[in-house]
Amino acid sequence: MKNPNELSIVFNSIHTKLSQYFFGPSWIPALLSTSLLAGGHVLLEGVPGVAKTTLAKYYSILSGCNFKRIQFTPDLMPSDITGAVVPSPDFQSSRFIPGPLFTQVLLADEINRAPAKTQAALLEALEERTITVEGNTYRLEKPFFVLATQNPQELAGTFPLPEAAVDRFLIRIKLSYPDMDQELRMMFIHHKDPELPSAEISVSDIIDAQKIVENIRVSEPLMKYILSLVRWTRRHTHVELGASPRAAISLVRAAKAFAALSGRDYAIPDDIKFLAPYVLSHRLRLTYEAEMAGTIASSIIENAVDKTELLA
Repeated sequence: MKNPNELSIVFNSIHTKLSQYFFGPSWIPALLSTSLLAGGHVLLEGVPGVAKTTLAKYYSILSGCNFKRIQFTPDLMPSDITGAVVPSPDFQSSRFIPGPLFTQVLLADEINRAPAKTQAALLEALEERTITVEGNTYRLEKPFFVLATQNPQELAGTFPLPEAAVDRFLIRIKLSYPDMDQELRMMFIHHKDPELPSAEISVSDIIDAQKIVENIRVSEPLMKYILSLVRWTRRHTHVELGASPRAAISLVRAAKAFAALSGRDYAIPDDIKFLAPYVLSHRLRLTYEAEMAGTIASSIIENAVDKTELLA
């Protein structure tokens, strides 16, 4: 894989194959690849049973990555996900046994059910790509890609993610119920166990693709456009906490990856306009009055896109 055109062909093939197992909107696999290639993570929101696990599992298989799943619960301890130092039978030595964080694609299911200490352990992994156990730091595999889920409708027994944790996710995707045709296809295919696909690429291909993304060009006017969008959120009357500088950097990273997936070595305004709601909306904290009025953050971002001009 040497250029954006080759990258686009390979990943579009992955997206096409994934559509045989995941029957949601076609742009969802593209958003997963955008986050993977940008070195980010994805927060999936949706009710149970809308194929979040299926999406993560088959995406990892097609991308040639190892896959693990953690079911987060209120009694989950940090060592349950990071691993632990275990003494030998004679207690003369000890060794570190890695936990499920040591993988390449991780499904962190119902992340908001874990207590704060366990969320903090995951937070280090998300940002630093390392974990610390008993003073020793261990580096995680490359790539390290987390798909975390939370169910917005079940509040009992949950620990809401702090802004610092939510900000670590490059993209948030809200999964809704499939339409009738999609749901019918799901019913037919699950009468039998679907045949597992073979990997379309290898881990080394992903590393090469991430290097290609790093070299995608984003013009200065486009940078200023992104900055204008982010700063616009801080002035909105319905927003208590606007998008941070990290949000602007994240949107640049996502735009570069999305451009490469489109076969281009440069980003364009349409990349930003499409990605902005997925990259920025979960980083906003709305005012109490706005929440009570039913305002949603994505509509504020869409409004910002409509009203912000691209200056030459």
